[in-house]
Amino acid sequence: MKLLRYGPPGQEKPGLLDSAGVIRDLSRVVNDITPEILQPENLTTLTGLTAGSLPAVSHPVRFGVPVAGVRKFLAIGLNYADHAAEANLPIPAEPVVFMKAISCLSGPNDDVMLPPDAKKGDWEVELGIVIGRTARHVSESEALNYVAGYSVVNDVSEREWQFDHGQTWDKGKGFDTFGPVGPWLVTADEVGDPQSLDVWLDLNGRRMQTGSTKTMIFGVAKIVSYLSKLFTLWPGDLITTGTPPGVGMGHKPPIFLKPGDTMRLGISKLGEQTQNVVAFKK
Repeated sequence: MKLLRYGPPGQEKPGLLDSAGVIRDLSRVVNDITPEILQPENLTTLTGLTAGSLPAVSHPVRFGVPVAGVRKFLAIGLNYADHAAEANLPIPAEPVVFMKAISCLSGPNDDVMLPPDAKKGDWEVELGIVIGRTARHVSESEALNYVAGYSVVNDVSEREWQFDHGQTWDKGKGFDTFGPVGPWLVTADEVGDPQSLDVWLDLNGRRMQTGSTKTMIFGVAKIVSYLSKLFTLWPGDLITTGTPPGVGMGHKPPIFLKPGDTMRLGISKLGEQTQNVVAFKK
């Protein structure tokens, strides 16, 4: 099942994408796609719906973040060995954990706005995990049972703020619009093995990143288990899992984002995003 939220910012309605690619309105069934809706018993109820009986939504529509009320936006860095190499950083022995501000969350096709005086804006296509059950100290063998589904994430970054202003990566990761998510949340049962998904990103029509989640250093189960030992994971919490090589800072010479650029990215089974890059405005 593909769950989504559509409509203007702050006025999104719940929906789902049916097998024919038609958006169906869920607002007669649920008020929104909230963390509570992602719990297993509620997802089972939604799975039992007959999609054709729900009102169809006319295209085009704006997609919002597919889950309302995200409380934590956690991230894993350097989770592909070849990306660590292009960043001239050692392969980590344990997951590198940082946080993205929830205020950076944006719809999958919303503009990405560079902060004032940005010099090193960059892209990172990543597999996003959405938690469906409260998780505390779960084992790796149990971890996938706590996942509601998956989504595409662009972990947009400003490398100067990430690396040149102290040791806290969060500073380069949480600017407004730096967290496009969507277009939908695909439930775990439909995705199957999360370690067999192809990922890619184009900048202005040029392929920059091509990879597969099978080459992640730490897989989804390991990440969920590891994080559950550091924080209580709640339904609706979002975890972005690292990026394959091909980011802007890895090119020689480096390529960084500028107003007028267009990013297009996707993951097999999870859909695509497109963002235009714009200059800062209040």
